[in-house]
Amino acid sequence: MSMEQAIITWIHLVSAAIWVGGSLFIGAVLAPLLKKMSMSLEERIQMMVQVGRRFNKIAVPSLIILIVTGLYNSQQVITNPDSLLSTSYGSFLLVKIILVIALIIAFIIHVRIIRKDVEQKIISKEMTEKQIQKLRKKIIILGEIIVVISLAILFFAALLDVGV
Repeated sequence: MSMEQAIITWIHLVSAAIWVGGSLFIGAVLAPLLKKMSMSLEERIQMMVQVGRRFNKIAVPSLIILIVTGLYNSQQVITNPDSLLSTSYGSFLLVKIILVIALIIAFIIHVRIIRKDVEQKIISKEMTEKQIQKLRKKIIILGEIIVVISLAILFFAALLDVGV
């Protein structure tokens, strides 16, 4: 392995750690912790949105870097489309690519649900308790989907790394 490849793999792994680690932290640590706090539902949602926006400042660049370095790492297989379907490596890579596309779609939907105008409605108390509960449920479900897809992508990355 060349030094260039080692550096690209390291960048890919650091970006994955930021994306998956941050997502897991928000879902498995922060959300349950906020649930136990004596804040109102509006305040908890507002805090989650603020944390999410702050996290996205490093998460989105990490995701972009993951995609670019992932494409670079798989360029030999991608440039030979026959190998995507004729080898187990290619098949796993194809599944990983599909999962990445699904992840991007889920993330875009997640971000669109908690737009600035929605956040403003929460702050100015223009949303009913029922609307906030519905919003919270959507955010949680999409967050869980993003984490599960991210973990599945890591599993397929591990399979690719061992050359299965």
